[in-house]
Amino acid sequence: MTPIGKSLHSNRVAPSKVPHQPTLTRPSDRAFQGKQSDSPEMLVTAAPTESEAKDFESDNEVIDSTGQTLQKFSLLGTPFRKKDSDDGTFAMKPSFIQKRLWTMLEPNANKLSLKLFGSNRGILKEKKRLKAAGLFIIHPCSSFRFYWDLVMVLLLMANLVILPVVISFFRNEGLSTGWVIFNCCSDTFFILDVVFNFRTGITDQKTAEQVILEPKTIAIHYLKTWFLIDTVSAIPFDYVFLLVDDDGDPNLVNISHALGILRLFKLLSLLRLLRLSRLVRFIRQWEQVFTVASAFMKIFKLIFVMLLISHWNGCLQFLVPMLQEFPQHSWVRINGLINAPWFHQYSWALFKAMSHMLCIGYGRFPPQSLTDLWLTMVSMISGATCFALFIGHATNLIQSLDSSSRQYPRRFVTQVEEYMAYRKLPKPMREAVLDYYEHRYNGKMFDEEIIYGEVSEKLREDIANYNCRELVASVPFFSEADSTFVARVVSLLKFELYQPGDIIIKEGTFGDRMFFIQQGIVDIITVDGIIATSLSDGSFFGEICLLTSERRVATVQSETYCSLYSLSVENFQMILNEYPAMRKTMEEIALRRLTNIGRSSSLLRSKILGHGDKAKLMFALPAGSSICLPKEDIQKKEKEVSNSESKESDEVIAVTRNSYATVTCDETAPI
Repeated sequence: MTPIGKSLHSNRVAPSKVPHQPTLTRPSDRAFQGKQSDSPEMLVTAAPTESEAKDFESDNEVIDSTGQTLQKFSLLGTPFRKKDSDDGTFAMKPSFIQKRLWTMLEPNANKLSLKLFGSNRGILKEKKRLKAAGLFIIHPCSSFRFYWDLVMVLLLMANLVILPVVISFFRNEGLSTGWVIFNCCSDTFFILDVVFNFRTGITDQKTAEQVILEPKTIAIHYLKTWFLIDTVSAIPFDYVFLLVDDDGDPNLVNISHALGILRLFKLLSLLRLLRLSRLVRFIRQWEQVFTVASAFMKIFKLIFVMLLISHWNGCLQFLVPMLQEFPQHSWVRINGLINAPWFHQYSWALFKAMSHMLCIGYGRFPPQSLTDLWLTMVSMISGATCFALFIGHATNLIQSLDSSSRQYPRRFVTQVEEYMAYRKLPKPMREAVLDYYEHRYNGKMFDEEIIYGEVSEKLREDIANYNCRELVASVPFFSEADSTFVARVVSLLKFELYQPGDIIIKEGTFGDRMFFIQQGIVDIITVDGIIATSLSDGSFFGEICLLTSERRVATVQSETYCSLYSLSVENFQMILNEYPAMRKTMEEIALRRLTNIGRSSSLLRSKILGHGDKAKLMFALPAGSSICLPKEDIQKKEKEVSNSESKESDEVIAVTRNSYATVTCDETAPI
């Protein structure tokens, strides 16, 4: 029994079944329920009955269960350390460093993990699966693997650039302290990378789990793929050879240089070139995690590969003559570069290599020896290959960057021209149609309805709000409406394009939609053909058709190319059915507008007749008001004509025959 259990049982004595034997019990036992006494003698009673003994045994079972539960916890509520079954020692809790290390091995919440597992809950489930997989399994989406890959890529790029330069242009510095330290650190990291690859999960989207965490499966997969190349590239063969050959040979420097050549062979044939695929994979993961533009990464990779090949070719141009001890007709001896500083040697070698690769010449001199001749041919072949790859990648990149512009002439222009030729349309009409498409799509090809149909409803609302929210807010009866109602209105707006001279609204017709001007200028033309005013970006017109069923009282014509958004009466009524409260509000607004504005075609502060002008028309005012300003005293006398009945007076007859004053209207009527 545990110490806690003993302490609990020590407060009680099991009841004896021998008759008349005194027993010590608690005041809370059933034998003393209902009794209130503080006397110690009350704690000693006669032998309990059979039912009391059963109750006592039941209480003992509860105490045992409680003791076993409390045994698992310390006084602070933390779990006790369990004893080892063999030696009785306690297992230590994981330290802070161990917890941090385990956290680094778990999948991190980045775009790559969210793409694989869908949500934070899926990532949490993957963490639990990782813990059950075994000891020291590195998840490919973990922070540790990300930063380790970043270090390996930087180290790989340093080897790709520095190692050929040292081997080609530094003959006697192969055993310098700095170079030895760099090689040791580099080889150590590559050896550790081999070890970590045996314990890193494999991303496989064909499986249900997306990531394989089985250690045996990981090891078999790595042995079949990159193990041999990584192992051979990580072993420092040159230093192993130096340790074996330690008999003090005076030609140790030459041996070291020969091993440097072996190291270059290892770079070109095994490790460095083949591990470039890992660099590409890491860059793809980098794009997903940091949302780097794909076009930028394509350009970066293309330029990097071209410069790297030029760098290797330049080192090769100097390495081959150096291995031959600079023969008499080598380009190095001809140019007097044998004892020149290494940077001068590298610069001339790079110039010679790029001249061959770009097919612009042979450098300062054509090849004078058979070796230089073969090197020149190798450079030309590599340059032609790189040039072809560059042209292909650049063409593909340009096409991918502006795919909509490429599809526009092929799909729209070609089809439209064939259609117009089939219908035998006249040339001016053909030019107008092509001009419409050019301004409608700006030389791009896309189907906005398909794009809208594929994105989520939230994204559709966000796009519509970004394009049209300010336009809708400019309408008075929309600016005071509920935000959800306005958002619904915005989502049903339709884009329209009009060319200069197009009639958007015809006077006398029934309106079926209102318009918002995103870009362009429109003219409001009265019945007599006068341009009353012009509207531009951010304005609206034709809104009265949404509230009443009146005819249009003016004509609206586009002056320039106009990008408009329209809201149809049908869609507006559908929205009002969804928002009954807004329907009542809109009906009140319509009634107020008809009361204040009426159905006149007059305009704000517009001159109707001037003093002395000969009248040709009879003006009727079924609603609204006009002001007559007499000639003799404009400041003192104003007369308002409120309705058509007042025009039966002599003054009205004078207006219709020979006007005596300037008449203006102080109300704005709907269009």
